[in-house]
Amino acid sequence: MRRERHSGCRSRLRSRSAVTVSKGRDDAARADAQATGGKPDEEAVVIESFLAELAAFRDAASGVLGGVAEGSGLEQARIEFLGARSGRLKAIQKLLSGLAAGDRPAGGRHFNEAKAAVTALFAAAQERLAAGGATGVDGAADVIDVTLPGEPVRLGHVHPITQTIRRVQEIMARLGFESVDGPEVEDQWHNFEALAIPAEHPARDPLDNFYLAVARGADPLLLRSQTSTVQIRVMENRRPPLRIVSLGRVYRPDTADATHYPMFHQVEGLLIEPGTTMAHLKSVLRQLASSFLGGDVHVRFRPSFFPFTEPSVEFDMEWGGRWIEMGGAGMVDPAVLAAVGYDPDEVSGFAFGLGVERIAARRYGVADIRDFYRNDVRFLRQF
Repeated sequence: MRRERHSGCRSRLRSRSAVTVSKGRDDAARADAQATGGKPDEEAVVIESFLAELAAFRDAASGVLGGVAEGSGLEQARIEFLGARSGRLKAIQKLLSGLAAGDRPAGGRHFNEAKAAVTALFAAAQERLAAGGATGVDGAADVIDVTLPGEPVRLGHVHPITQTIRRVQEIMARLGFESVDGPEVEDQWHNFEALAIPAEHPARDPLDNFYLAVARGADPLLLRSQTSTVQIRVMENRRPPLRIVSLGRVYRPDTADATHYPMFHQVEGLLIEPGTTMAHLKSVLRQLASSFLGGDVHVRFRPSFFPFTEPSVEFDMEWGGRWIEMGGAGMVDPAVLAAVGYDPDEVSGFAFGLGVERIAARRYGVADIRDFYRNDVRFLRQF
């Protein structure tokens, strides 16, 4: 009996508690309804109207901010939608207090989402205008004035020495000469001995060449002092007739001045055919000079000596009313032909060589060849 009494008491207590909570909810709903001037069954209409107002606010802001094309229009949109005093967002915020207490959390959450979305649209419009672009609602508007002059793009160009080399190659190609190249580090056979320069010749002096240290017991290598080494390599592997021109860097320990440099570029031509004479050599040099310098350029020979040519000459070119020394030339020495396996009784040939920097300086009016290697953009931009 005691257990039944206790159970009955607990049941009556739960009933009284449920009645009290239900009555409290009714009173709160009645008080909210009286505060908003409505009735309890109108709460759903109030929250729906609030959400509809937020949706209209977001749609209007998206359309205006997406199509704004200038700073003044962006500022007007900010005042209209996000203004602290009279903006539409401020007006919607006042409606929060009119919601029922149970709807205010949801209303506040939707309000914050709408505020964040419109603020993000405003920031995106700011970035677009700052970057110089503006697009309309349909994405077709363009504020770039294509009639304004553009900013010129600075382009590089080929170095004057390279321009000269390519020009010489083009001229010699028209005369039937093939451009060839070879290694810049040479052995003594190709640089001296095959060119009839014996061991006791002063041209092999260490003070006149850049020798390289090699393994003990081997002949020292050196940086080539002339591009004639390429001619020897080609003649060792080909049979006459032969027309080649070799262009590349050569190295000599000269003191740098207006006309000398430890490293410079050299062009050497070689023609090996039966019946070749000095007249052919002079004709080729005159054609090269006329094509490169322009006009009718005359060529003259002065007797000279080179170990690998016999007879040997130095040739000058008349240009601009004065004679200019350009390089050396001559008929290929029979000893050189024999060294590469040619029969001097069957074929003969001529060879010539001149400095690329020298003819480039003549053509462009440069007084000091060192200017070609100073990497001064103000100087190089002229060519």
